[in-house]
Amino acid sequence: MSRTLYFDYNATHPPFTKIFIEAYTDYAVNYFNPSGATRFSLSRQSVIESTRNYFGEITQKNKNQFVFCSTGTEANALLVASLSNYLQKFKRVLISPFEHSSFYGSLDYYQIPFELLVTDKSGRIDLNDLEKKMKENVAPIFVIYAANETGVIQPMKEIHSIASRFEMPIFSDLMQAYGKIDIDFSILEGFTFSGHKIGSGMGASLMYAPEKYLSKDFAIFKGGNQENSHRAGTENTPAIQAFQSASKEQLASLVEKNIRLSSYRLLIEKTLQSLGAEIIAKSSPRLPSTIFTLLPIEEIDFFMMGMEEANIVVSTGSSCKSRTREPSFSLLRMGYTKEEALRAIRISTGYFTTDAEVERLLTCMSQTIQKLS
Repeated sequence: MSRTLYFDYNATHPPFTKIFIEAYTDYAVNYFNPSGATRFSLSRQSVIESTRNYFGEITQKNKNQFVFCSTGTEANALLVASLSNYLQKFKRVLISPFEHSSFYGSLDYYQIPFELLVTDKSGRIDLNDLEKKMKENVAPIFVIYAANETGVIQPMKEIHSIASRFEMPIFSDLMQAYGKIDIDFSILEGFTFSGHKIGSGMGASLMYAPEKYLSKDFAIFKGGNQENSHRAGTENTPAIQAFQSASKEQLASLVEKNIRLSSYRLLIEKTLQSLGAEIIAKSSPRLPSTIFTLLPIEEIDFFMMGMEEANIVVSTGSSCKSRTREPSFSLLRMGYTKEEALRAIRISTGYFTTDAEVERLLTCMSQTIQKLS
């Protein structure tokens, strides 16, 4: 069997083997509980604080307001939980229709009403609609920086301009944006991102929210003083250590990587269009790594089976719902029909993608679509 060719980086980024091994080799020797009182435990706590300092420096935010947790879903839930008392002061919050389901679910759980912002086939929120809704009732704004399905980058500068006039904060999911594009952290009041999306392996994510928004004595879990008493429980030190290392690797290679991935995106989209596929939000600013397309065939399940038989991994959309084969909520909000949305697949590349892999993808994809046409 040939080696698996991976084109689902938006779901999870393959780990940097060297970084992963170094972090867990260190942990195998220095396995001490970071909350202990001995100098051995303090050395493990220093790993956590070193990473917290690092993220504080690169984002220019207060390092003490970063909370390490386990997954992106938990980070999003943690952000909403930390803001719940603040958000309940408003009639509703405004939120994009492109968010991970964890945001909608968390807002529902804390009984915080929300209203979706309008979009169209560009995959960007309607700024006129945002301004109109703010004039009706001012509200905090939740908007994903870059969509996990379409890869569309939202007009954050313009959104911030509107939010600033009404003195309202912006909170953002950076799961797909961090380590992939430059981010203007200065316009964000709170945000989340995760290590496994950039190649550090699973087990560590981050939430940031300024103290001024937090509920008094806020804690998602109680019973310990870890994470500045916001999240009790022994921290995952090797995952946190790898998180910092992978971040450094991704940011150092950002320019070169994006030039390469942009060339792959252009080539893949050109081939897809020649086969009759539609590229979703083709004219919008998008992540260099992401292609979301409507295939010119109805038998998407057979297409996916054909790709798997060729040991090629692509996706039918966001990993939180791709197994259910339901139409993409994002596409429905953008104006596509249910039938169209069910023909969507996502191809996402990343740090380790090679020319040879892309060539193999194009060959197998073309052959499979032609067989099913």
